Amino acid sequence: GTPGIKVLMPALSPTMEEGNIVKWLKKEGDTVNVGDALCEIETDKAVVTMESSDEGILAKILVEEGSKNVRLGSLIGLLVEEGQDWKQVEIPADAGVPSSVASPAPAPAPAAPSVSAPPKLQHQPGKLQVRLSPAARNILETHGLDPSNVTPTGPRGIFTKEDALKLLQEKQKGKPSELKPVVSPAPAAVPSPSQATAVTSYSRPAIPPISTPGQPAAVGTFTEIPASNIRRVIAKRLTESKTTIPHAYAAADCAIDAVLKLRKELAKDDIKVSVNDFIIKATAVTLKQMPDVNVTWDGEACRRLQSIDISIAVATDRGLITPIIKDAAAKGIKEIAASAKALAKKARDGKLLPEEYQGGSFSISNLGMFGISGFTAVINPPQACILAVGRARPELRVVEDEEGNEKLEQHQLMTVTLSSDGRVVDDELASKFLETLKANIENPMRLALN
Repeated sequence: GTPGIKVLMPALSPTMEEGNIVKWLKKEGDTVNVGDALCEIETDKAVVTMESSDEGILAKILVEEGSKNVRLGSLIGLLVEEGQDWKQVEIPADAGVPSSVASPAPAPAPAAPSVSAPPKLQHQPGKLQVRLSPAARNILETHGLDPSNVTPTGPRGIFTKEDALKLLQEKQKGKPSELKPVVSPAPAAVPSPSQATAVTSYSRPAIPPISTPGQPAAVGTFTEIPASNIRRVIAKRLTESKTTIPHAYAAADCAIDAVLKLRKELAKDDIKVSVNDFIIKATAVTLKQMPDVNVTWDGEACRRLQSIDISIAVATDRGLITPIIKDAAAKGIKEIAASAKALAKKARDGKLLPEEYQGGSFSISNLGMFGISGFTAVINPPQACILAVGRARPELRVVEDEEGNEKLEQHQLMTVTLSSDGRVVDDELASKFLETLKANIENPMRLALN
């Protein structure tokens, strides 16, 4: 065969460990130049286009569209040099081995004789029913494997994909499974009546029964929903944040009457900005005034950052992601509004570039549009702070007029809550930051001076 140039699964983000092949943009036989888009890959952050680092002809696609959890370094395709017969490309013997999910090839007949399991997994009298994850069920049904003689390793007795792959590997090697059986062989001694009952009666099985298609759901059954790459990373980082960062919280109520009035005046000139755009600008200006808060923690020391880059939390179908408005203090309200809108759309479409969501010095999470009055947010490491923003609400306040007379006035108040890393932003610094931020929000004309 013709020797091929390997195309490997690349690392498209710093925290990426595996990815999903969403779509191939080239087909077998197409000419590929350096920099051409080869395929779309879903990373732990977004869907990113993979560009070719070599040139030639795409001879073989080894990992098809829709393949999930393909590990870094896995062989996903082969190129051949221009002029070579791409149809005769040599497939390496280890093709597809590093992939953790790629569709398994048809299993060769085992060396030792064995009895095939039925194509559909059904309950068989005298055997404990096994709870299967969707991925495990697919593998077992595809290869006719019987899971009833092995011990599941998943939580609550779930037979996982890893259990199924191990069982498949043992079958392909022609070796008996090394996993322990669920039910131990009957002892040589005659079992007592209670033991006999435990072996032959399954009215109350130790593991809840699996559901049967077309039948009412059995008690204790559930549907397992596979987690996306983004949600797995979110779970990992949230756990890391809450268990390793000493969170401290402080809140303040800000009157946004002046912001609402200025926003209406700008709308008359067809300048459309949101309250959140003013909050981003006010936060950036406050960080410029108080650079000791624009910091990160690298595990051993505090780093004061020169650039003020605001991460804004955006909810997507894949999970929460934080695109970054770079150098926000130097941008005007109109420019911030355009950037925020464009980044939010790209985030929801899964089209963010790595440089658009990696980094950041301070995060803002706004749930006011969902009617939330106030909440506390989890710090996004290595950043030191995140600001949680609630909705605007009308409240009566006692104020003094020019003559010193007290009167009631209605104001639009908004609660902002700062979560700070106590290792680098102490309570006093956090309180001063909120005090300055409140003054900047309540007097938006100050924002034009910075």
